[in-house]
Amino acid sequence: MADRLTQLQDAVNSVRCRAASGRPKPGWLLVPLPHQWAWIAGEFSFRETRGGPGLADQFCNAIGVLQQCGPPASFSNIQTTLNKDQPANPTEEYAQLFAALIARTAKDIDVLIDSLPSEESTAALQAASLYRLEEENHEAAARLEEVVYRGDMLLEKIQSALADIAQSQLKTRSGTPSQPVSDS
Repeated sequence: MADRLTQLQDAVNSVRCRAASGRPKPGWLLVPLPHQWAWIAGEFSFRETRGGPGLADQFCNAIGVLQQCGPPASFSNIQTTLNKDQPANPTEEYAQLFAALIARTAKDIDVLIDSLPSEESTAALQAASLYRLEEENHEAAARLEEVVYRGDMLLEKIQSALADIAQSQLKTRSGTPSQPVSDS
């Protein structure tokens, strides 16, 4: 269950991170000041600790601010050509991409929530469920043993028939009349 809770927490954090990096709002502007970088480097935590945002949130917020406020940079020594298929307004494409990612993550969150044990699941109900599963397991094991036994019997019959066929072929090739082979 701890793994499921961790997955759920990570999924919720990723939605928050995507929202922060896509379109930062004043409440999300947690870009550290220059004197705070040493503390962050010492902390080096990707999760929220001690009431402060984790490093992952800081990176998401910084990237969001750079995407929104930063001017485009040109590189003089690199030639670039505009792609004819590239849309004139990439922000709409980013918005659609973020919307799709958030929707998919929301579905993942729903699946994770549904997989958590319910409050109605008491120890008595879990014990009854385990007992029922154990009974089903014993029944399936008995059926499997019966099928394996029948398979072994069929295999013996097939091997006996193949031995009879091989024996009769050897006798017909040698010219002697075939006689049944005794098992003694």
